[in-house]
Amino acid sequence: MLCSISGEAPQHPVASSKSGNVYEKRLIEQYISENHKDPVNGEELEVTDLIDLKSARIVTPRPPTLTSIPSLLTTFQNEWDALALESFKLRQQLNQTRQELTTALYQQDAAIRVIAKLTRERDEARDALSKVTVGAGASNGDAMQIDSQGLPEELAAKVDATQEKLSKSRRKRPVPQGWADTEAVEKFNITTASKPLYPGASAIAVDEAGELVLSGGSDGIASVYSIADNKVQQTLEAGAAITDAVWYGSQPVVSTSSGTVKVFGDGEITFTSHAGKANGLALHPSGDILASVGVDKSFVLYDLQAGKAVTQIYTDSELTTAAFHPDGHLFAAGGADGQIKLFHVNTGENAANFDLGGSVQDLAFSENGIWFAAVARGSPNVVIFDLRKEGKAAEAKVLEIGGQVDSLRWDYSGDLGHQTNPDTAQFLAASGPGGFTISQYTKASKKWDNVISLAVPATAVAWGPEAKTLVTVNGKDGVVTVLG
Repeated sequence: MLCSISGEAPQHPVASSKSGNVYEKRLIEQYISENHKDPVNGEELEVTDLIDLKSARIVTPRPPTLTSIPSLLTTFQNEWDALALESFKLRQQLNQTRQELTTALYQQDAAIRVIAKLTRERDEARDALSKVTVGAGASNGDAMQIDSQGLPEELAAKVDATQEKLSKSRRKRPVPQGWADTEAVEKFNITTASKPLYPGASAIAVDEAGELVLSGGSDGIASVYSIADNKVQQTLEAGAAITDAVWYGSQPVVSTSSGTVKVFGDGEITFTSHAGKANGLALHPSGDILASVGVDKSFVLYDLQAGKAVTQIYTDSELTTAAFHPDGHLFAAGGADGQIKLFHVNTGENAANFDLGGSVQDLAFSENGIWFAAVARGSPNVVIFDLRKEGKAAEAKVLEIGGQVDSLRWDYSGDLGHQTNPDTAQFLAASGPGGFTISQYTKASKKWDNVISLAVPATAVAWGPEAKTLVTVNGKDGVVTVLG
């Protein structure tokens, strides 16, 4: 009689009423206290199910002396038998484990396939939803359906006329009389600072006269701030956090996180073309065409005189910022994928792509018509691109600002083709949470210089009339600061 656990003769043998196996009493009681099962067949077993076996006292035999070949052979045979049994049990356990692992892997693979299918269907549904045509129209509820075709003939003719007029005079256009020069810009300092107005502000626009500042914050309130009076002249309800702002003549225009674009003034107009947040706005040089970009991977062109959206073009990435070429024939949209895509305004066809290497935070065209500046989100480096080149060769200059840049603006004098004044300079303002820097390009020396840097936090920046002032807004507390 041998114990089924230890394999030795038990000192106090007991038998299981469930399996009939013999055990050493102390070993089986300890096993039952931990597992409450029969160690052989796995059935439920308690101490009360054990049966004491009566037998003569077992005397442990003396170990073999191993002094003869037969006794050694017997010992080796016993050891071999034990190893063979243990090896058999291990093979059984390994085979069982392999089967369990195969089943688990099959179940996991099936689960992964189901998850991948559901994820693909979800993405397809989202993509289809983002391309659903949405109505846009006046606030009275009238809506019209828009598509991805080019501009109507009357607007296309206006774009062509604007391009012909501006491009023909661009290279001969002199710097306007009284325009700020380098010496004036070097003396910029704070002249006016408002109280906190726009918490969370990320955009600013100055009207043509340079007297009114349009901005708004995360509270959905847009305000018209008077520089001369240093106070808010008008408050406008946008309904959601304001993402960008421009002036349409004397009428404020804002885009919001809900996807709406609002034109305030007489006969307020609300456009709802975007399926999601509208990230940016741009006004065409003709003054009558507005563009907006959004997270739905599309940009929309609006006829402001008619008060309607006329075309919506879809791309392959979320669009974060927008700008029109100074001649009006090209439209640039920066994407979250780091691509800056240029489109023909009349047809909506892709004209060229430039790789910034990171989600585009802001971009702005120079008035010379051949350069534009762009900065990636969170980057301290402003990249100047040359429209006449492609690929890496298009990067004409990388300006190291020294801190995060959130907003870029060229001044009007960026006419490198100006013939009567070979020393014509152009200024590029780059602002961020650490302050702003104005860089200057001089044609005569063909190099860039840092004109001035001030530690005035500025989420957004805009030039005032004749580049004699610079208006900034700080997104942290919404303070409007005028420098000059």
